[in-house]
Amino acid sequence: MSAPIPALVLAGSRPGPDPLLDGSGVSTKALLPIAGDAMLVHVVGALAASPLVGTITILAQNSARLAAEPALANLPGDIIFQDSGQGISSSLAAALPPGDDPVLVTTADHVLLTPSMIAEFLTGAADSDVAVAMVEREVLLARYPQSQRTWLKFRGGWWSGANMFRLNGRRALPLLDFWGRIERDRKKGLKIIAAFGPWLLLGALLRLFTIQQGIARAGLRFGLKAKVVPMSEGEACIDADKPVDIILIEQIFAARRAS
Repeated sequence: MSAPIPALVLAGSRPGPDPLLDGSGVSTKALLPIAGDAMLVHVVGALAASPLVGTITILAQNSARLAAEPALANLPGDIIFQDSGQGISSSLAAALPPGDDPVLVTTADHVLLTPSMIAEFLTGAADSDVAVAMVEREVLLARYPQSQRTWLKFRGGWWSGANMFRLNGRRALPLLDFWGRIERDRKKGLKIIAAFGPWLLLGALLRLFTIQQGIARAGLRFGLKAKVVPMSEGEACIDADKPVDIILIEQIFAARRAS
């Protein structure tokens, strides 16, 4: 069995007001309560429960505010709090382990994360420099037809991100630098694809290749072996972005408790 992989949890706040926080009494999204606990507690709890995960580093502009959350102190494992920058890419670049050691990256609003999802992703990502967890639309809609996601259309399916990434340490720095220039368009699928070049955009528009082939080609631009890891659980791509997401997430937690 390989050594546990360190995890980075992106728990910062984006610029501007967050409608999720209106009337909540909390000042940052990571501490918004869902199903009885702060979002961040659910995510760190899932990571700490996975035997595949080692040290957990929580990145936020004001990490001391998150470190004061009492429920986090009750979780097992080695949890570190680190102040981050304003952007996702620059914060990740500063927190990467030395050399090419792999790291797992997820987000504080990935509240439905489970150890089984972590295991499925890391197993599928093992032979890559960069791996991205994604869910195909039919997998999600088969169980949650009311869920609304941002979809990328490729040959063989429509895909949505599942907020898990595996990066081979500092080999990923060129990709993170590139992402820093386009992350403001992260919810605009075609703009993201177009940023990798006209041939990738044309191939996506004409559905000339699968998303696995598209990600592999995008990785080659940076000399990286990149891959998509398809997730078998639709819940993997349901994060807490909008009030309607929280309603669905609360329902899923209730169903988990009932079972």
